[in-house]
Amino acid sequence: MSRFTLPRDVYHGMGCLEELKNLKGKKAILVVGGGSMRRQGFLDKAVDYLKDAGMEVELFEGVEPDPSVETVMKGAEAMRKFQPDWIVAMGGGSPIDAAKAMWAFYEYPDTTFEALCIPFNFPELRQKAKFCAIPSTSGTATEVTAFSVITNYETGVKYPLADFNITPDVAIVDPELVMGLPIKQVAYTGMDALTHAIEAYVSTLNCSFTDPLALQAIEMVLDYLPASYKCDKVAREQMHYAQCLAGMAFSNALLGIVHSMAHKTGAAFSTGHIPHGCANAIYLPYVIKYNAKDPIAAKRYAEIARRMGLAGISEKALINSLCEKIDEFNVKLNIPKTLKEFGINEDEFKEKIDEIAELAVGDACTGSNPRTIDPETMKKLFECTYYGTEVDF
Repeated sequence: MSRFTLPRDVYHGMGCLEELKNLKGKKAILVVGGGSMRRQGFLDKAVDYLKDAGMEVELFEGVEPDPSVETVMKGAEAMRKFQPDWIVAMGGGSPIDAAKAMWAFYEYPDTTFEALCIPFNFPELRQKAKFCAIPSTSGTATEVTAFSVITNYETGVKYPLADFNITPDVAIVDPELVMGLPIKQVAYTGMDALTHAIEAYVSTLNCSFTDPLALQAIEMVLDYLPASYKCDKVAREQMHYAQCLAGMAFSNALLGIVHSMAHKTGAAFSTGHIPHGCANAIYLPYVIKYNAKDPIAAKRYAEIARRMGLAGISEKALINSLCEKIDEFNVKLNIPKTLKEFGINEDEFKEKIDEIAELAVGDACTGSNPRTIDPETMKKLFECTYYGTEVDF
């Protein structure tokens, strides 16, 4: 038996933030990030709409990128004091991810991150509050997924939380919130969305419910991402919907080793953080070539290329066309082709790669990758992404 879970309500369209007026409850806590929502006036709008709904509103501001255990505990404490019946999280992936974890500790103060880390092992939520998510970037799709990532900075451990309990009740996908996104963020989050959709389509858990969502998302990203990068408003709106569809697909079909590799290299090098979507964009063509040695995966990659109208008759030609299309997008979006080009120091790469490869194989996303991999092969694959060499194994 398989399960397919989405938020009960997904509101979409320009200005749909106003739907906050229709939430039924007494108290809402609004969780936000670093200040862009306040600067652009969306925070005040959201507060006013919630007050129009007859609710008392409290703010929890300042959730950092890659939210910490400390922030989650602070937020849960604020919730226990205020006792909201709605948790509304607005912003990029970080405030929404943080609010999902806060929700668990608000309702179950005695639980631990170690307990929540066991996949699909959450206690039953919605004892005290429901959850509404409002994304302000077009990539993570955490507004429709069963996932959240929290970082313990003392130990350097990232806690990946996965449970259908933390799939939001309501998602408000309002394109107005992404009209002012910086182009670098458009590029990285757009390629993150493309990776979500492609990995969901070839995952070992793909099914008839996730496939159409993944294919539609891929088509929309290929159609609209370059124009969104050039600040076209229609394209920005369509990309906001595309990433949400990709999220619906991967929340149910899961991901693969592009994400395993990105998760374990994001903060691994002293030359600076590799933004998640940028890492995905670099790794994606190399991973496709690795996975395509598996006949079932090859068939599905070729099917993506065929459905997207890319050149080629044979499976091999179609898969090459798909990789070329991704390379072409990376050039247009100013994304480097290799880790070396990104600026990662070669000596440091060589020194750390054994450990990184081992950690990547152990990542939660590796299990649903269509082709198995061991640490030694993962190291070889990382070397291809560093030097830009052909994946022939």
